[in-house]
Amino acid sequence: MLDTAQLMAQVAGIRILTTRLLDDRLSGDYHSVFKGRGIEFDEVRPYIAGDDVRAIDWNVTARTGHPHIKRFSEERELTIMFLVDVSGSQVFGSATRTKSELTAEITSLLAMTAIRNQDKIGCILFSDRIVKSIPPRKGRTAVMRLVREVLAAGETRHGTDIAGAIRFLNNVQKRRAVVFVVSDFQDTGYDRALRALARHHDVIACPVSDPRESALPNVGLVQMQDPETGELVIVDTASRAVRDAFAAEASAVDAELHRNLRRWGIDTLDVSTGRPYIDDVRALFQRRRSRARRSS
Repeated sequence: MLDTAQLMAQVAGIRILTTRLLDDRLSGDYHSVFKGRGIEFDEVRPYIAGDDVRAIDWNVTARTGHPHIKRFSEERELTIMFLVDVSGSQVFGSATRTKSELTAEITSLLAMTAIRNQDKIGCILFSDRIVKSIPPRKGRTAVMRLVREVLAAGETRHGTDIAGAIRFLNNVQKRRAVVFVVSDFQDTGYDRALRALARHHDVIACPVSDPRESALPNVGLVQMQDPETGELVIVDTASRAVRDAFAAEASAVDAELHRNLRRWGIDTLDVSTGRPYIDDVRALFQRRRSRARRSS
């Protein structure tokens, strides 16, 4: 387990890293692709020749004896919710960081971008239970608390219940929100819940992976442990057949996940411990902007 000093050092490191990555281009892309819920009432003002007569506020006009119109503005403020997997499989990492550390980094970057655009951020950490629920708040302090909680929860050995986490989110977040589901999706039985979530919220799935989850190295006999169940198995990585079967199964599972996400209309932001993620984030924003232009 991380002690307090180690935890705070990691939080500070992630804050510095994501602050460096957060530039005007990324912030501008975010603003252009994540819109508010529509328009909201701004004010009533006197009618000026040329104004749209359909905007006349007849109640105020009758009360004052002079024509007035309603003005509206874009409801810019959003609520961004992070549904973050902190189950046992998240502690795995064969590259420079674990999946839980990558999760903290990508969540921090997205949250910092949201805060810069005056949006509120909230977070639900889950394994096979709800570990922590942080209501939506504004400000940089909210981002750092979110990162701290993700890292502090990184030593769990519990399993994964995505459907249960979605049910909890639906109970606490009634208004439409942008929901980032940050998980390695090593779970089953969540399809219906995720489809339903996407009908009520703007959902972006963030599959978190590690290169060794899709390709085994040839290092002979290896004892492996399931971090969520504790089960131990011996794997002969020297066998080409074993390595090929492992890679084929991993590829099939990944293909099915992405096929389902496309079918349900859910955007994806794939991140891996084995590569930088800033280009993946920008690619997501660019895809959404291009799609918005085509539909406008």
